[in-house]
This record gives sequence, C-alpha cells and structure tokens, in this order.
Amino acid sequence: MSGAPDIIIQEVCPRDGLQIEPVIVSTERKIGLIDRLSELGFRRIEAGSFVSPRAVPALADGDAVFRSIVRRQGVTFVALIPNRRGAERAIAAGADELNFVMSASETHNRANMGMDHEGSLSALAEVTATTGGRIHINATLATAFGCPFEGEQDEGKVLRLIEAYLRRGAQSITLADTTGMANPKLVRQRVKSVLGLVPRDELTLHFHNTRGLGLVNVMAGFDAGALRFDASLGGLGGCPFAPGASGNVCTEDLVNLCEDIGLNTGLDLPGLIALSRELPSIVGHAAPGQVAKAGRACDLHPAPLRITLAD
Repeated sequence: MSGAPDIIIQEVCPRDGLQIEPVIVSTERKIGLIDRLSELGFRRIEAGSFVSPRAVPALADGDAVFRSIVRRQGVTFVALIPNRRGAERAIAAGADELNFVMSASETHNRANMGMDHEGSLSALAEVTATTGGRIHINATLATAFGCPFEGEQDEGKVLRLIEAYLRRGAQSITLADTTGMANPKLVRQRVKSVLGLVPRDELTLHFHNTRGLGLVNVMAGFDAGALRFDASLGGLGGCPFAPGASGNVCTEDLVNLCEDIGLNTGLDLPGLIALSRELPSIVGHAAPGQVAKAGRACDLHPAPLRITLAD
C-alpha cells in the first residue's frame, strides 16, 4: 500500500524481544537484524537498552549496536533508559529518542527499577535537565493495565502518573501491558481517558499476548483513537522482572491483520515473514508468531474441490 500509514507499528524485537532470551545474541547478529528491519518500512525501531549490564546482560552491548547500525532517513532509533547515566550513554552512542520506564505498580517498579515512584520521577527530571531538550523523551508506564503483584491498576493513579511524567519533561507516553492483563473493554476505557492528556500521535500502546488477547487489544485501542503500537518480530520478548510476562504482540501477525481489514501499515509483510522465519537460527528456538508458520491467507491456492458421485 502507498500513502501515509493508517496505523504506526514500532518494532521492539531488538530490545524487548531479545532481553529475556536464554542465549545472548551476538552484537553482529543484533546489528544485522536491525539493519534488515529498517529496510522493511519501519519508521520507529527500539534498537537497544542502556540499563545496567548486570540487570539485563543480554543487552549490555547497546553502545556498540547503536554505533554500528545503518542509519536510514525517516527511521527513528529508540533507546530504553532508566536514568541520567543511561541517557548520557544513549546520546553518546547516537540514539534518536530516549524511552524512560517506570511502572504504575510500585511493587513492580521496585523489582524492575529498584526504586519507588518518587525515585523514578526524580530520575526522569534528571534526564530532562541533562538533555536540555536536545532529544525527544518518551516515558513508558509499565503495568498500566495490571500487575502480577498488585492486580488491576486504578485509572486515577495511571492518569496522575502520566501527568507527573509530563510535568517532568516527557514529550510522549507509552502505556504498557507488561504481563498481558489487559482486555478490550479496559483498553477502550483507558485509551479514551489518556487521550484527554496526550495527543493521539504522542501515545503508544504496548501489549503482550500472554493470555491470547494481544491483537484484539490492539484493535480495541485503535478503535478508541490510538495510532501507535509496539510489536516484536516473531512475538519474542517479555519482562525479566515479572512472572509470566512472555509474548509481545507479534509484528507480522499484526501487519497481516491490518492488511486483511484494509489498514495501511507501510510495512513489507512478505519481508517480515521471511525475516521472522530466520529467528530460530538467531535465538535457537521457534518463535510464537503464527503467520510465519501458516503463511498469508492470500498466498494459499488450494486445488478445486472435486466431488465424484457414485453411479
């Protein structure tokens, strides 16, 4: 399809997809994966992380990755950061945008970031003071739809934390369903409320398919007015600090759905499927995505059914 996309998909496999893999993917293969992805039409790719290497050793090579990937016009390469030091490293390595993370659940935030909300918000304020407006800052609110430790998160608390993000210099917001606890009804309600604080083109939704609701939650979010969504090639990924947090929304499955219902993504679906089919050679196991296994429906050409009636 040509023209402006109807829905914007940010690819997060190089960061979220690889962070919990039991075998660490080599720097060279990460760079090759990102370069292949950037050829397929993505406007945004979360290419790596600048958290402590001790916390997430699989992504310890963020500096080398960002310095070596091919930069393509129109592609924003995003770096996940937890604090000022991470921001400084990401900027020095050439990141185009910073993605700061805090959890709506304070229990999960202590497990994930090692601090309470005030500590994380102070860290964000330090990041914005350090960058001085030189680089775009997105702020992700993890466990925004539910937490395995605390359960469903109160909408009022979610909105207050987003307001706190904005006061401390965040320019765009991601709502993350870290452990796949969202459902379409909750998504529609939350997106409509958050769009009262954040413009449509500055809101991203990040769903996991942990309980099989990833794609329907994307469609519910889109129907409620959201435009941007995270997805991971092959459906790889998850949070290493939350029980059962496996399974991002699969990029090629989402693009296939969009094409089937007439939504332009601007992405090369056959190229995505081909690349997803190479993932087992990269991570050492089958990926959970479905379209790469089954193929597109439009590519299936069954022989005509022939019925022979007995005399």
